[in-house]
Amino acid sequence: MDKEDQADKPPFSGLIDLLASIPGVSRLSALTILSEIGRDMSRFSTAGHLVAWAGLCPGQNESAGKRKRSRLRKGAPWLKAMLVQCAWAAKRTKDSYHKAQFFRLQAKRGPQKAICAVAASILTAIYHILTDGVPHHDLGSDYFDRRKPEAKVKRLAAQIAKLGYEATLQPIAKAA
Repeated sequence: MDKEDQADKPPFSGLIDLLASIPGVSRLSALTILSEIGRDMSRFSTAGHLVAWAGLCPGQNESAGKRKRSRLRKGAPWLKAMLVQCAWAAKRTKDSYHKAQFFRLQAKRGPQKAICAVAASILTAIYHILTDGVPHHDLGSDYFDRRKPEAKVKRLAAQIAKLGYEATLQPIAKAA
């Protein structure tokens, strides 16, 4: 396949190596994913369009202001199955963003929805890797803890208020 490559496109073997840099994605699964979606990402204007095409975004079922349960959309069945398998493998990787994302979502939504969300984030990473041609950069398992502390304080104060308590929050003066 590399012999038939165009001059302006990177070779397939290089793209397979780039995709295999994602935690949970092996060379075989990278080859399968690349053969399913191709290397030309100009067909998809954003990563969200690719995720929707693959069928990894949840369906929308709302009527009269009520949101009802819905399944994943129909999409590329081989690609979806491969990405879910990669997500299960990424969940077992130590100190990775995908493991932290899975356990964060599993507590709220359950393991099946959490693993589909991890698969969607892997596909989003694949989109950016194929678009920019750069290797995967893992955000780390502490990514959700490193976010802005002001947002975390605001969220926790809202949770306290939701429980029916009033709290006054003041920062602690640091000793010199």
